[in-house]
Amino acid sequence: MARNIVVEESPRIPVFKAETEIVERKGVGHPDSLMDGMAESVSRGLCRMYLERYKRILHHNTDEGEIVGGQAQPKFGGGKMISPIYILLVGRATTEVDGERLPVNTVAVKEAKNYLKKTCRSLDIEHDVIFDVKIAPGSVDLRGVFETTKYLANDTSFGVGFAPYSDTERVVLETERFINGPAKKKLKEFGEDVKVMGVRRGSKLKVTVAAAAVDRYCPDAAHYNSVKDQLTRMVEDNASKLTDLDISVDVNTGDDPKRGVYYITVTGLSMENGDDGSVGRGNRVNGIITPYRPMSMEAAAGKNPVTHVGKLYNLLSHKISHAIAEECGADVYEVHTRIVSQIGKPIDEPQVASIQLVLAKGANGKKIQKECEAIANDWLENIDKIRQMIVNGEIGVF
Repeated sequence: MARNIVVEESPRIPVFKAETEIVERKGVGHPDSLMDGMAESVSRGLCRMYLERYKRILHHNTDEGEIVGGQAQPKFGGGKMISPIYILLVGRATTEVDGERLPVNTVAVKEAKNYLKKTCRSLDIEHDVIFDVKIAPGSVDLRGVFETTKYLANDTSFGVGFAPYSDTERVVLETERFINGPAKKKLKEFGEDVKVMGVRRGSKLKVTVAAAAVDRYCPDAAHYNSVKDQLTRMVEDNASKLTDLDISVDVNTGDDPKRGVYYITVTGLSMENGDDGSVGRGNRVNGIITPYRPMSMEAAAGKNPVTHVGKLYNLLSHKISHAIAEECGADVYEVHTRIVSQIGKPIDEPQVASIQLVLAKGANGKKIQKECEAIANDWLENIDKIRQMIVNGEIGVF
């Protein structure tokens, strides 16, 4: 099948050659990330229920939701929660089939709770969190589009992806994963709410980390400062393995010892004390926030994985870009992929799949163009791969 795939060379300067670069990642315990994670978990839970009962995924979107921060009194040695965190799960779903009511809200709360339990080790889910669910039947028109035998786009929208990651992007992404992964084995004092900002000027990369400490693991300020210094050294050492850039790391720069201000929390989460979170306000599907790169504002988490182009096309653009970068290697500095749909039209036949390339000097543009077209066509033809990966939880959306 001939698809609307356009490959062209871009005259832009690759981001790694620019004088400045800014990259951000909100960690898994950031309230925006937690809301993304719960929205996506609810969607996957509904997918499993629909598949078990009807052998197909029925219409749903759970891509709305809000965390309203609670109130806590942290102190060295252990503080307490004094007002619970409120979580609102919102969306549309198929709640009835042939007169049979489906336990949509029950599934939603179960999945959201399980996600929080898995992600937030110091949060008492049963006592310190209130869940509210407002999931109602979806639009009849959208369900009509959704339930046709051929998968048709539910919206006129676009997705964006790029590859490969720059050193700055890789360091920022892997720093949060390191803190919330291997570093936890040595430093239990830090919770899951971690935010990383990378600012590169020339060959110097400054990494600023905000990492919420859990107060009961920090008996006093001296212990807190000691583990903060240890975390700084560990992050610097890990980052130096990822790049030749000149790395410097600052952790919890908001601390003010003279006033007794330290980033300590009861739960290891900033949402315990007023920080709110919403679906779609955090990382893009590539796991980072990149103002120097093309981005979509779509909230991918929680959207249905069958016809919602706001989800599928962002993930697809990401996969296509990385497949091209891997195939072409050093001949391609950057790949930018943008795919746009038209509501009611087949998802595997976009209005256009635009692939822009920043080529290395001497690269064979015509050969690379054909490779790009083949890769994009293959992913579009096999878009079911993306759907299955989403349902199985094998692909991240934040």
